Amino acid sequence: MNLSAQDHQTFFTCDTDFLRPSDTVMQKAWRERNPPARIKAAYQALELNNDCATAYVLLAEEEATTIVDAERLFKQALKAGETIYRRSQQCQHQSPQHEAQLRRDTNVLVYIKRRLAMCARKLGRIREAVKIMRDLMKEFPPLTMLNIHENLLESLLELQAYADVQAVLAKYDDISLPKSAAICYTAALLKTRTVSDKFSPETASRRGLSTAEINAVEAIHRAVEFNPHVPKYLLEMKSLILPPEHILKRGDSEAIAYAFFHLQHWKRIEGALHLLQCTWEGTFRMIPYPLEKGHLFYPYPSCTETADRELLPSFHHVSVYPKKEIPFFIHFTAGLCSSTAMIAFLTHQFPEIMGVFAKAVLGFSCLQPRHPQFLSKTHKI
Repeated sequence: MNLSAQDHQTFFTCDTDFLRPSDTVMQKAWRERNPPARIKAAYQALELNNDCATAYVLLAEEEATTIVDAERLFKQALKAGETIYRRSQQCQHQSPQHEAQLRRDTNVLVYIKRRLAMCARKLGRIREAVKIMRDLMKEFPPLTMLNIHENLLESLLELQAYADVQAVLAKYDDISLPKSAAICYTAALLKTRTVSDKFSPETASRRGLSTAEINAVEAIHRAVEFNPHVPKYLLEMKSLILPPEHILKRGDSEAIAYAFFHLQHWKRIEGALHLLQCTWEGTFRMIPYPLEKGHLFYPYPSCTETADRELLPSFHHVSVYPKKEIPFFIHFTAGLCSSTAMIAFLTHQFPEIMGVFAKAVLGFSCLQPRHPQFLSKTHKI
């Protein structure tokens, strides 16, 4: 709730909220931690102004019980948001306050349209969802922080429009732009798709990898380096849970969210998961010290485990990378040293008792019967 409140206040409030009584009420609603009180405040805002777009947004996200109900409220929010946005456009150059209002109203409008696109996606109207997302990216290109292109990638994969997916990656999988599991693993999936149906580890070991197979393997290694938690969910080596509302890039929470929505796309392509299973662990040979030095990305951040534990439910076993495994010989050496130290301490404190104990142990070992074969040979002699 704290993270959601921060997001809502960042996107939906500005310094001029006091000029609109309904926005003043909504500013308090976004800070409220009690859900019934937030919903009550949204209705109060609508009583003051029936065109309060953010009130409809809150009701759609927190009161609606079905996607159909949420979509209905978001459509009301869109109608109100477009009206307010047009008014703000006309006044944007009058003062810095009006510019701040326009930024806030733009955020609200884009947020509503993206939510409507996701409702359409969930209700199976995928082409409609793709159109809304494309229009948003064309009309508001600076707002990449909402990751609309990642939603677009998933929708295009559902349509199996792989050429369109590649076109989106060509624009957003750029060295100057921030990466994500969705971008890296989708790029790996497209390259895997070209070779996975005929890939065989035995054949590859005999004749070597082809150029296309090398490209696919390198793409998988790149994706695994960015987020090493994803393969275990895609390969169903770890159980999936519902993704959290907030995720951490390169963390377990991002891996869960990616696998939850994209596992079906990997399963749809024949042999893709088999190729992933055969090659993903090879990544770790290239980066033996991932916390100190990366290969294609910055070193893996050591703070992800703590943040993921806050984002994910307590019953989930958080994936940790790199896994801290202690070799057996270290355990053995530690146990041997501890036992030797304990014997030395007891001998020093209780020399007589330890002397008796040592004689008893030696006497017991001397009284043990010899091996039957040895006894039989002695008897014959």
